[in-house]
Amino acid sequence: MLTPKSKMKNVLKESEHLVRLVVVLALGIATFLMIRYFVVPPTFEQYGHYRGASLGEIRARPISFAGQAACAVCHDDIAQKRSQGKHAKVACEACHGPLAQHADDPDGHKARKPDVATLCVRCHEADPAKPKGFPQVDSKDHAQGALCNTCHDPHRPNM
Repeated sequence: MLTPKSKMKNVLKESEHLVRLVVVLALGIATFLMIRYFVVPPTFEQYGHYRGASLGEIRARPISFAGQAACAVCHDDIAQKRSQGKHAKVACEACHGPLAQHADDPDGHKARKPDVATLCVRCHEADPAKPKGFPQVDSKDHAQGALCNTCHDPHRPNM
């Protein structure tokens, strides 16, 4: 007959693998929480699933984009032409890049002219995933190597 003390020893001996599992899980959770404490910034989740301090860091960056209104101030003729074409809703800086410095100092910072050989195909290269009504071309066959602006005015394309 087993005494209560020997019964307890048998139960502990039989459940030793469970105790080990619990200890390993507890150590794993403790390790995870400790690493998380040191890795996750203190302002994380301050505003939902974001790092609160990032807002200040973003505000400290210089402004890169001027916006379409700033372009139209000096380039009204091009803005008028564009407003009547198919690129009317495409922002100037989508093709010409960030222009805040150019808008602030036009003589000191020249706007870059895009490389037409690569620019137009970004949007207009034939792709079955694009909507059917969107103008698409196979750039190699379409122009036989000529640049797009040889036949098309990018500010008022005839496509």
